[in-house]
Amino acid sequence: MDKIASGIFLALGALVGFLIHRFLVAATLVEIGTGINTVILVILISAGGLFGLSVFPIVFQGLRRLTSRLEANLQKVPTQDLVAGAFGAIIFLLIAVLLTLPLSQLPYIGIYLPIGFTLLMGYLGMQLAIKKREDLFNLFTSVPRSVERVVGGQRDRTRKHQSACMPKILDTSVIIDGRILDIFKTGFIDGMIIVPTFILEELQHIADSADPLKRNRGRRGLDVLGKMRKDAGTQIQILDCESGTNMDVDSRLLKLAQSTGGKIVTNDYNLNKVAQLRGVSVLNINELANALKPILLPGEEMMVYIVKDGKEAGQGVAYLDDGTMVVVDGGRRFIGEEVEVSVTSVLQTAAGRMIFAKPGGK
Repeated sequence: MDKIASGIFLALGALVGFLIHRFLVAATLVEIGTGINTVILVILISAGGLFGLSVFPIVFQGLRRLTSRLEANLQKVPTQDLVAGAFGAIIFLLIAVLLTLPLSQLPYIGIYLPIGFTLLMGYLGMQLAIKKREDLFNLFTSVPRSVERVVGGQRDRTRKHQSACMPKILDTSVIIDGRILDIFKTGFIDGMIIVPTFILEELQHIADSADPLKRNRGRRGLDVLGKMRKDAGTQIQILDCESGTNMDVDSRLLKLAQSTGGKIVTNDYNLNKVAQLRGVSVLNINELANALKPILLPGEEMMVYIVKDGKEAGQGVAYLDDGTMVVVDGGRRFIGEEVEVSVTSVLQTAAGRMIFAKPGGK
């Protein structure tokens, strides 16, 4: 391709040199001898060919970079904006053609005024259509009420199925947590599972961290994704999402969920709250774990191993096998021992569950 392009540039440059020679011959009043004429022709063609080999490639590269940049910018523009802008520009250009017919009859400015007016009308039509794109699409996609009543029942019947098939978007925290793999294997999560590329980039950044703890967490998250891809196949999709690169990961995750109508799967308490405020559906792994924990009622007794003291004076802290914190009032003196305690109250939130107890028989 490079050789073909060089040949084309050489031919174009030589053609330019030949045309310059023809122009000089036509404009010269002095007769030029045949020999001198041939020499000048050869010199101009050779110079034109060298000019084409040296200058045309630079111009071609500039044009290619310009078109690539234009293509990249157009890819970032939503399809609805492109369609609406083109439609508005065409309509207003047709109006401009009709209005400029009398303007073209004006003396002196009749040649230039229609051009400027046409460009202005096309720009206004494009901008107006983009701003009113929702109304335009609603206008062309509106359904008569009689038809809407007929299909309304079917739409209501399929709404539950559509809700069940909503894509699930995985957050970084839930991937690193690892429990999503076990939940996925049980088949409780159906539909498509989406992992955005910016989540993968964050996992890779954590896996490359200098902190050993963060590095191990990031590598565990990548291993979890690898096992899920191996078990699920096409059910898990890696979505290339480049929009909103100037926003933080949580904001981009919420924007993606809003645009795709999906649910965010996370165990981040703060992200859960922000998503609820913005009307985004969330599947919280911690809430699921809390729902599956055995219910403990005040007065029930159990054996716990107290590992440390609590925040308040005399308190001891123990942990159940599932990680639930047990705060034992007066249990500080039993640190390092297994003791029977009686449950006094249970505090359960989306962030986790805490059990308050006192030593048995006290």
